Amino acid sequence: MNQPQFAVFGHPVAHSLSPRIHARFAEDNAIALDYIGIEASAESFAEQLAAFGAAGGHGANITLPLKQLAMAQCAQLSEFATRAGAVNTMTRLPDGGWQGDNTDGAGLVRDLTERHALDLRGRRTLILGAGGAARAAAFALLDAGIADLTIVNRTPERADALSDAIGLPRRVHTRYWKDMPTCGGFELIVNATSAGHDRTTLDLPISLMTTHSLCYDLSYGAAAFAFIAWAQAARARRALDGLGMLVEQAAEHRAVHFVTDPRHAQWKTCRRALHPTDRRKPLRPVRQT
Repeated sequence: MNQPQFAVFGHPVAHSLSPRIHARFAEDNAIALDYIGIEASAESFAEQLAAFGAAGGHGANITLPLKQLAMAQCAQLSEFATRAGAVNTMTRLPDGGWQGDNTDGAGLVRDLTERHALDLRGRRTLILGAGGAARAAAFALLDAGIADLTIVNRTPERADALSDAIGLPRRVHTRYWKDMPTCGGFELIVNATSAGHDRTTLDLPISLMTTHSLCYDLSYGAAAFAFIAWAQAARARRALDGLGMLVEQAAEHRAVHFVTDPRHAQWKTCRRALHPTDRRKPLRPVRQT
């Protein structure tokens, strides 16, 4: 087959490491597959996805800013994708439709709890952003037992909509961006905004930090530099980018398509998929001592 069987759709998509990670997985497991990146804007995504499927595409990963739009292209949705209101994994059905799933939340929690040995239970948590990635993170972290969640977004209506969708008013709250200096400290701060991709600044107050704060950017590479730098300057106990989440959600993607155990994601194997120049900070976790 000349056309790619698997792809990641996004805008931009050139930065994505997914093709290399999945190529390494295929090589290590003697699986024949092609996996490429497809640049797709919000306006062209539906047409490009249809063309990909018509050419024999079997499955796709979805990244910014298409995760919520992808839901509308799915004939079937998993329970978590329905709750999160966003899709990052699509599987071609026998009748030509698409099954939508969301592995971002599972990937985030596995990276935090298994690779970094973090106990999420009882943590006061802040999420910056209210898009598709934020939605998956919010539901997954609440399921994992965080104490309460504050959602802040530059467009407050989107934060309110996410809070309403979660439906836990005693545990989930929203605040205006300008009010963050009065929010107090958080033990877990998750950046789910697209600021790093858009090269915009977040202007976060240091008062969000406690002596035990862990800061996590769902993006990785250059898109996470500014948030990681802020976290280090504010003396976060730990500052991590989202490369581990990418690896873990890729393992979940493989479990969907190849019935593999997602626990066999194996960081070192996926790391070998990355060119040495991609290993500079903050592609690897940053720990403040």
